[in-house]
Amino acid sequence: MIAALRSLFLVGAMTAASAAGAEATRSILSFEDLDGWAEDDHGAALRVFLNTCADLKDPDWQALCAVARSYEPEAARSFFELFFRPVLVEDGKDALFTGYFEPELDGSKTRTETYRYPLYKMPPEARAEGPWLSRREILTGEAMQGRGLEIAWVDDPVELFFLQIQGSGRIRLPDGSALRVGYGGANGHPYRSIGAELVRRGALGAHQVSAQMIRSWVRKHPEAGAELLFHNPSYVFFREVTRVAPEFGPLGAMNRSVTTMRSIAADPAYTPLGAPVWVEKDGKDPMRRLMIAQDTGAAIKGAQRADIFFGTGDDAGSAAGRLKDPGRMILLLPIQRAYALLPDEF
Repeated sequence: MIAALRSLFLVGAMTAASAAGAEATRSILSFEDLDGWAEDDHGAALRVFLNTCADLKDPDWQALCAVARSYEPEAARSFFELFFRPVLVEDGKDALFTGYFEPELDGSKTRTETYRYPLYKMPPEARAEGPWLSRREILTGEAMQGRGLEIAWVDDPVELFFLQIQGSGRIRLPDGSALRVGYGGANGHPYRSIGAELVRRGALGAHQVSAQMIRSWVRKHPEAGAELLFHNPSYVFFREVTRVAPEFGPLGAMNRSVTTMRSIAADPAYTPLGAPVWVEKDGKDPMRRLMIAQDTGAAIKGAQRADIFFGTGDDAGSAAGRLKDPGRMILLLPIQRAYALLPDEF
């Protein structure tokens, strides 16, 4: 779920197409058609594939997962070439690659003068059907007070706002340790984009909207910035994630850790979660790499749409925020499954 809410601050929620997968066209390629295939580290991709393949329940995937465990990393290329076929899935839309990351904030398990902005657990009454209190009511009212619902406190309300958009992250504690938090629920209000609101007000041009520009604007205008955050009534609660060690990546949609530069978020209407995907990202820094679809995202819709996981922290966030490139992505499917997708007259 790490990708569930990110990118919405730019353009608002994107509508998912019903039965989208049925409208796509599919073409089987050869591995020779994949630009840069021979030069990749297939062993690294195999390790990531093994992290989630056991959760794929269909017999053909289960069989491949069992076989994959017998392969050494240096033979990984042979594994993929023997048991998979590259399938180009297209829905008429241009390919788009963006990036996401796991935020890392400074915080404390106790409130101090510096760390005074709380990350809340979800209260039981907020789980009822229908919208609960708005962001403004949660943060300015008394509904959350004195109930012990605080997981931690952080030093920056803007970074906390973006942590809610990402859906998960890490909190660096004063003693040098880290606390990982994940998505714990929401208050049921629709998301309203603060980026779009700044454009509507004329404060930013549409081409200027980015996480960095929004942060800068809010910090330069403290009072107006605080009010701007209330423009979005949606509020995300967290839960402490204890079963994933800090050195591993955050949990993706498959409830397993995602891996820096080897995991992507994709649209499950076209790309089965857990499947290998060959990424040919063009743009300023071209990328040719075998990745695994292990996550999803509310803004990640389409056969040629993917979000690349860049890792944890500010540097990862800066790199992820700059990424908006064309290219193509090719799905790797078990051989029989790949040919079964083709029309009967093939």
